[in-house]
Amino acid sequence: MKNVAETIQKLKEEQDLAVLAHYYVNDDVQALADYVGDSYYLSKVATRVPQRNILFCGVRFMGESAKILNPDKRVVMANAAADCPMAHMADVEKIKRARKEYEDLAVVCYINSTATVKAHSDVCVTSSNAVKIVQKLPQQNIYFIPDQNLGRYVAQFVPEKNFIFGDGFCHIHTDIKAESVKKAKVKDPLAKVLAHPECLADVLALADYVGSTSGIIEFAAESEADSFIICTERGVSYELEKSNESKKFYFTDDNQVCPGMKSITVETVLEAMRTLENEVEVDEAVADKCNHVLSRMLELAE
Repeated sequence: MKNVAETIQKLKEEQDLAVLAHYYVNDDVQALADYVGDSYYLSKVATRVPQRNILFCGVRFMGESAKILNPDKRVVMANAAADCPMAHMADVEKIKRARKEYEDLAVVCYINSTATVKAHSDVCVTSSNAVKIVQKLPQQNIYFIPDQNLGRYVAQFVPEKNFIFGDGFCHIHTDIKAESVKKAKVKDPLAKVLAHPECLADVLALADYVGSTSGIIEFAAESEADSFIICTERGVSYELEKSNESKKFYFTDDNQVCPGMKSITVETVLEAMRTLENEVEVDEAVADKCNHVLSRMLELAE
C-alpha cells in the first residue's frame, strides 16, 4: 500500500489533481483522498481547491455538481459507471405539471439528482442543510424531489408549508428495517441509534439522532455513549472507527452497502489519475441553470 500511496501522491502533483471522496466509498480509497466528506462538504470543497483538475471518488451526480460549480476545471470520475439510482427517480414532466397545478411553488431538489432535474428546480439541498434552506424559502408550496423520505422528514420541521413529495428513495436506506434496529438494540440496550433521514419513518422513530452522514460522525464523536447502531451506508464505519477507537459501532443485518460507491477501488482511482479519462461534461445551458440552483444552496445554507 505504501508504494501505491507514493504513486498516487506523485500523480496528484504531476496532474495538478485534487482527490475528493465520499464517506461511502471503500476504506482504502478514503485513506488516499485529499478531502473526504458528505455531499454538502464536497460541493463546498470543489469550489475552493486550487488544483486545475478534480478526481471525484463518488457517484455521477457528485461529479456533475463539481463540474457545474467549477466550469473551468476538469472533473474526472474515479469510475464512470458509478451511479446513484435515486438520482434518476425525478421526472422533468412531473416538475412541469406541479408548476401548473400549484401557485407559489418552490421546486426543492435533493443534490442526489441529475443535472437535468437540477436545471428545472429552484434550489438544491443536501440532507445536512435541507431544513434550514426550506425554512428560508418564501414560497408556501414545496415540491420536494426526488427522495420522499428526506422530504417527509424535512416537512416535520416546517409545518406551515404545504409539501408535495416525489416518489424517489435510496434503496440502501429503505432496506434498513425497524425490526432489525430493534434486534440490534436488544443485543446492546445502551447503544444509541443514529439514522440518516433517507431511512423510513419507522426507523427514524427509533433513532436517538437523525442527520446527515457528517452529522452522524459528529454526534458519535461528541456523545458520551460507548456504542452506536448506525443506520446508513457501511462506508461511514471507516471514519467512525478511526476517530473513536474506544467506541463500538454496529450495523443491522440488512444490506447497507451501495454498489455504486463500492465500485470505486484503488485500481480505478489509479487508472483515472493516469489517463484523466471519465471526464464529466455538462451541457452549457443546463450547467448555467444548475449553477444558480447550487450556488443558491451554498448561499442559503451559510
